[in-house]
Amino acid sequence: MKKIFAILLGVMFWSNAHAQSSENLRKIETYLNNIKSLQATFVQMASNGATAEGRLFIKKPNKIRMEYAAPVNVLIVGDGNFIVYNDTELEQVTHIDYDDIPASLILGDDIKIDGKKIKVVDFYQDSGSTSITLDYADKGDLGPITLVFSNNPMELKQWKIVDPQSVEVSVSLYDAQKDQPLDDKIFKFKEQKKASKGYKKKR
Repeated sequence: MKKIFAILLGVMFWSNAHAQSSENLRKIETYLNNIKSLQATFVQMASNGATAEGRLFIKKPNKIRMEYAAPVNVLIVGDGNFIVYNDTELEQVTHIDYDDIPASLILGDDIKIDGKKIKVVDFYQDSGSTSITLDYADKGDLGPITLVFSNNPMELKQWKIVDPQSVEVSVSLYDAQKDQPLDDKIFKFKEQKKASKGYKKKR
C-alpha cells in the first residue's frame, strides 16, 4: 500500500512540475513576443577577462543596434536582413547571417519554445529570478543561449552564450526601457569613408 501511495505521489509531483514548467515556458514566450522595442545600457563580460559596455537598441522584428563605448571601437547593426559587425579602429566590416547568432532568438516576434526548433536544455527558478537555457534543433555550430529574467516584474536582465572559441560571453542589461519609439534609421548601417591624407578641403 505504501509503495502504491509513493508511486501515486510521484506521478502527482511529476504532473504538477510538468504543468508548472509549461506555464513558465508560455510566460517567457509571451514576454519575449510582446516586446515591441527595448533600449538599455549593457555590460558585456567574457570568461577570458574581456569587458565592455555600451548602449543596446532592439526593435521587433529582428532589428538590433549595439554601440560599444570607448576603448572598444565596435558597432553592431542589424536591419532585419543581415547583421553588420563594424570594427571602426581596424576599418573592417563583416556581414553576419542572423542564423549564425544565438542571441537573434530574442529578436523574433513569434518565438515558440515547443521542443521542435527550440528546446529547453536547462531551467532554474527561485523567488527573484528565472534562468532558461535554450538550444536549437538544427543548430550546426550554433551554441545554446541562456536567458535570465527578474520575476516581479518580469524583465530580461541578461543573456549568455558560448562563442566558437569556447569563451562564455554574458550581456547584462541595466535601466531598460521597453516599447519606446525608436527610429528605423538607427538600424541602417552606413560605412564611414575617411578622406585620403592628401585631400584638403577647399575654402
